[in-house]
Amino acid sequence: MTRPTHGRLARYGFAEGAGGARAVDLVGPDGLALWRPDTQEPADDHAAELLTALSRAADPDLALRQLHRLVEAERRFGDETAVRDALAADPGLRRRLVAVLGASSALGDHLVANPGQWAVLATEPDGLAPTADGRLDLTAAAKLTTLTGAVPLLRHAYRLALLRIAAADLTGGRCLEQTMAALSRLADATMATAYDIAVDELPEGTAPPRLAVVAMGKCGGDELNYVSDVDVIFVAAGDDDLTAATQVATRLIGVCGLVAWPVDAALRPEGNRGPLVRTLASHLAYYRRWARTWEFQALLKARPAAGDPELAREWIDALAPLVWTAAERPEAVSDVRSMRRKILDNVPPRELEREIKRGPGGLRDIEFAVQLLQLVHGRGDESLRVPGTVPALRALVAGGYVGRADGEALLRGYRFLRAVEHRLQLQGLRRTHTVPTEPAALRWLAAALGYVATPGRSAVEEFRAEWVTHATEVRRLHAKLLYRPLLESVARVPAEGLRLTPEAARHRLEVLGFADPAGALRHLQALTGGVSRTAAIQRTLLPVLLDEFADAPEPDRGLLNYRKVSDKLGSTPWYLRLLRDSGPVARRLARVLSSSRYAADLLAREPEALRLLAEDTELTPPRRETLVEGFVAAAARHDDPVEATRAVRALRRRELVRIAAADVLSRAGSLAPLTPRPTGGGERRPTMVDVSAVGTALSHVTDATLTAALCAARAAQPGPPGLRFAVIGMGRLGGYESNYLSDADVLFVYDPPPGVEESAASAAAHAIAEELRRLLSAPAPDPPLGVDADLRPEGRQGPLVRSLAAYAQYYARWSRVWEAQALLRARFVCGDAELGAEFEAMIAPVRYPADGLTREQVVEIRRIKARVETERLPRGADPATHTKLGRGGLADVEWAVQLLQLRHAGRLPALRGTRTLDALAAARDAGLLDPDDAAELAAGWTLAAQVRDALMLVRGRAGDQLPRHGVELAGVVRLLGHEDPGEFLDDYLRTARHSRTVVQRILEAPL
Repeated sequence: MTRPTHGRLARYGFAEGAGGARAVDLVGPDGLALWRPDTQEPADDHAAELLTALSRAADPDLALRQLHRLVEAERRFGDETAVRDALAADPGLRRRLVAVLGASSALGDHLVANPGQWAVLATEPDGLAPTADGRLDLTAAAKLTTLTGAVPLLRHAYRLALLRIAAADLTGGRCLEQTMAALSRLADATMATAYDIAVDELPEGTAPPRLAVVAMGKCGGDELNYVSDVDVIFVAAGDDDLTAATQVATRLIGVCGLVAWPVDAALRPEGNRGPLVRTLASHLAYYRRWARTWEFQALLKARPAAGDPELAREWIDALAPLVWTAAERPEAVSDVRSMRRKILDNVPPRELEREIKRGPGGLRDIEFAVQLLQLVHGRGDESLRVPGTVPALRALVAGGYVGRADGEALLRGYRFLRAVEHRLQLQGLRRTHTVPTEPAALRWLAAALGYVATPGRSAVEEFRAEWVTHATEVRRLHAKLLYRPLLESVARVPAEGLRLTPEAARHRLEVLGFADPAGALRHLQALTGGVSRTAAIQRTLLPVLLDEFADAPEPDRGLLNYRKVSDKLGSTPWYLRLLRDSGPVARRLARVLSSSRYAADLLAREPEALRLLAEDTELTPPRRETLVEGFVAAAARHDDPVEATRAVRALRRRELVRIAAADVLSRAGSLAPLTPRPTGGGERRPTMVDVSAVGTALSHVTDATLTAALCAARAAQPGPPGLRFAVIGMGRLGGYESNYLSDADVLFVYDPPPGVEESAASAAAHAIAEELRRLLSAPAPDPPLGVDADLRPEGRQGPLVRSLAAYAQYYARWSRVWEAQALLRARFVCGDAELGAEFEAMIAPVRYPADGLTREQVVEIRRIKARVETERLPRGADPATHTKLGRGGLADVEWAVQLLQLRHAGRLPALRGTRTLDALAAARDAGLLDPDDAAELAAGWTLAAQVRDALMLVRGRAGDQLPRHGVELAGVVRLLGHEDPGEFLDDYLRTARHSRTVVQRILEAPL
């Protein structure tokens, strides 16, 4: 049985069923004579080649039908073999014509209606493809049509040029950028001819006006698509030209509408409500006074198109200074972002996900991101002052404003989306930006874009997968670039501040208050010198960073610290990319480096820790359990206890960077890291709420460090099996009130295993404690963590380690009231948890005496307090501003609170806490303190603790004395979120004075 003919034809891509049966007629002897029904094979070799070409068309059935119609049209004009003979003889023509017929029903209809015009696609005598650069050939058009008149002739010339561009585009003869440029050039040529027609039609005696037609939008950017309004602005030289210029402009719009596409002049001043043509002077007056940000954004793409090119250039040059300062308006960046959101809101919801132009992840996302970056950075970098999206994006990448990978991703997305747009519009030569939903239309689109089926995936699925990939990436990069926090900062820098020439930079450094402009200039030259990409990115960042440094009391130090970090990380691929792209990292880094020597020194040792500045969650201190687990795991990865401790100290250093950075930034306004929004609603808060949070975070880090170091020490000094060993936190560690340079005040306690002699157990425990101290005191480029056991019984004269029984015996027989006072802060830190709990239970009667204190003990506390004030205050220290031992400072408040605890915690369990503020609140709630007095004490302690931490952050070294003037005072004031050093100092003295009054009342209360 003979196989049906249409089944054989199906291998060429012609549809089965009714469509396939029709194909038999079209290619058979009564049609194009390409197919022999008797043999079910092509009629000859030329027929086989033509059928193969048809099979490769985007829509083989459409191409076949249009070719058949074209041959029939030729037959009606008496030359039925011309096109078939030409297709057989000219492979290039065959490929181009079939591609057009299969991709564009509109162009196919044009060729059918105008027999013979297909010849413009023929290969040139020199073997090259016909020119497809957008030039109009009115002479060739006149030969190929019988119509007369300037406008009909222009229409045919336009269609012939468009035909050549489409053929080159569809057959790979021109890339996307070349196709867009050719379409833009064709628009220019069409408007130029329409301009000439309009001038010729002016009333007799009317002098031709000086009128410039300025291309805007896609045409201005040399990125026009197949069917689009052509945006223009008309500019007349003077008032005398206005009447004639308006007539010419009106006629030009009419001619272009008849020939090709609408000309849209709505981007002109006042839009459609304003005059169609304005003079150059009128334009300047409008843009200087009334223009909004989006109007300057539109001017980025302005270029001469038709009419008087010198006038157009004069207009563009006159407006350029306004364009390149528009971003300095306070609302400029937000205006551009708002305009993009409005465009998105105007897309019908049912089309939102299919819109490749205005929808999310569409062309507008790319264009708006690129244009905003141009407006902001183009003020100081003239290489960015180009009208087209692709050239501008390449310039942004070359200048370091956009990362290479991000730039390539945007270019790929742009090319993909424009290719989709071109194919959609070419099909019917109608304006559309929406991907169809009909299966047949989607199959055609996928084929027109060159997608083919793969195993397990259809061509449409391949297209959809790539579309989703590009749209997702474009959407992500749009948000990353358009909403880059650095943009607002760069926009606030005056244009001259962006040009870091030596003279301009020196002047700017002087204006910004750098003490040594010459030295600062050397740092700038070291950072920005040369033509490397690193230098280019630094030139982008530094104008913003200089402003941040200038706000600090010592701008020079901030710049120096930044250079140190940059010298260490400058060649690291992620460093400058992180500063440029990742949220507020650059400004946060500048704030930290210019505010805190302590944090700057840590970053110099651990520069990679600046990654923590990228995310608010990274500046949130981890929970104690998380820290302990991580530190212990790091130590366990090393058999050598020294290496294990080195790993632990490195983690500690990173955590100190985290806490210090969060602390510095917590009062830095928009730079402050915030906690996640609560699930039930509510406000986000700074990750470092107050000084208590800082003390707790630092204590947790110390806990984790001691825990991991103890594991390493016990591995090195295992001791007898069953030996229990614990570390008890004392002092500020025990009270969760550590500061940045606190030692770890501890007690070591052990419990010998059954059957082991006390002396052997003591020696083993002593070895563990000594090993722990040795490991943590070994020289290293880390902030030291001293392990201080001086609060142990008998102080330095007593044994370093005692058994639980020995502690119990000592405290029962020999302890003095000051030791009971020190035990108020004792808590288990690490080691054997049961032993720690037993120790806390054992000391409870000592630190919380059931009957309170005797008269003699209270007197002893008063005596010791007075002795501390007179003997321990450093020589020359100002007691009014010494945060630790000064009047109304930390020690004052702590002694007062601890006295209340010793006297009343035996009967009031609420007072049994190691934290000062918690015990103070409990005393107030128990009625031991007047609420106002409690508030004065809390305010005094809190402010003194804040100032003490701030002093350490600013100085980078220990210090308790608040200076009364100078840069250190200014640094502390800025760090704590205040502005006037004098007012702050007065506030500190007043707060301390009030606190001291309450302390004296408590300490001197009648017994």
